[in-house]
Amino acid sequence: MSALLDEVSRFHFPNPPATPSEIEAFEQRVGWRLDPDLRAFYLHCDGAKLFDRVDPAFFFYPLAKIRRARVVLLKEDTDRAGPASWYAVCEVRDTNYIFVDVNQRAEGRYSIRDGYREAFPDPAYNRQIAGSFSEFLGGALRSNEEWFWLQTEED
Repeated sequence: MSALLDEVSRFHFPNPPATPSEIEAFEQRVGWRLDPDLRAFYLHCDGAKLFDRVDPAFFFYPLAKIRRARVVLLKEDTDRAGPASWYAVCEVRDTNYIFVDVNQRAEGRYSIRDGYREAFPDPAYNRQIAGSFSEFLGGALRSNEEWFWLQTEED
């Protein structure tokens, strides 16, 4: 994770780090704890824009902006509006999102889902695209500003 964070700092547009007290306040607000990848990211930078400061391909939200996906997309915080465990943590160009699924953990890390707006909250379209935040961040940094998780082996 440290090499990825160094790359964010060298070539992209990170915000100043979140403080431990800001992280604690965030965790109290949302009711779940950051996993090791997310904690490292937010202690390094409280959000970041990748590739362009004005029109970023990936806009990783500061802690204060992270909300349940169903609230971000449908402005409704009820179970019929989508899973309570999906949180929007990143906006990608064309007003789609990246979600952290706090109910899906492997090796202590939350899985990452495609936040495909037009099909929300269908899990067939809002599918898992990375097993961890560090896996997703690495893909984003190597993406050449593209939605790398949609690429096929033929591309």
